[in-house]
Amino acid sequence: MPEKLTVNADLEGTDGSRGRRRIKPDGRKQRWQEHKVARREELVDGTLAAIRKLGGGIGMDQIAAEIGVSKTVLYRYFTDKNDLTNAAMLRFVEVVLAPRIYEAIGEQLEEYDLVRSAITAYVETISADTDIYRYVMSNGSDRDALADSERMIADALSVVVGARIASHGLSTAGSVPWSYCIVGGIQLATHWWISNESISADELTDYLVMMVWSSIEGIYRVGGSAEVFNSMSHPLPKTDA
Repeated sequence: MPEKLTVNADLEGTDGSRGRRRIKPDGRKQRWQEHKVARREELVDGTLAAIRKLGGGIGMDQIAAEIGVSKTVLYRYFTDKNDLTNAAMLRFVEVVLAPRIYEAIGEQLEEYDLVRSAITAYVETISADTDIYRYVMSNGSDRDALADSERMIADALSVVVGARIASHGLSTAGSVPWSYCIVGGIQLATHWWISNESISADELTDYLVMMVWSSIEGIYRVGGSAEVFNSMSHPLPKTDA
């Protein structure tokens, strides 16, 4: 049935001139959109709960059965499995992963302790929800959606990195690419770890902290300046080994 429209035909400009007629829809379309968004969130939350219960290899039939709806209902709110997978990933990042990372990087800690706290929060969060991560990464998740989730965290991190560097009088010009590099590298390393698990979560954390902190030390030594860095020679330090 066509949507009912109301017409406001008697608008007047501030200069007294008559305005054009405006056609205003009633609120039904907006209410349906709000309902659809809320219902999608409920179904995504149900999907996350089903994955946690039944594992990362779960299919659409199992998800629908566990939530208590038909697959037809799922496809009413999600165009396909990939749409549901992307929504599950973004929901997990927004309500679970990102808040824990934001809390960690917002702590008033010395720089080294802050790095360890943030990386530990990331690894522990993924480690506690490996089934969700496996489901997301094994079901053709849209790369753009994944990039959006990484960008949320990298943008927040860049603010903290920039503020910390500025407080020491260093150049902040590289704070954004450094932050994106850190987030992307940690995300990819954690993805490898979940698929492999040849080392423990604590070992993974230690290696990631070693890499990130060594980079930060190098940045501080040159005052955050790429020009200074490029002007130097870069021999590997001698080791006892």
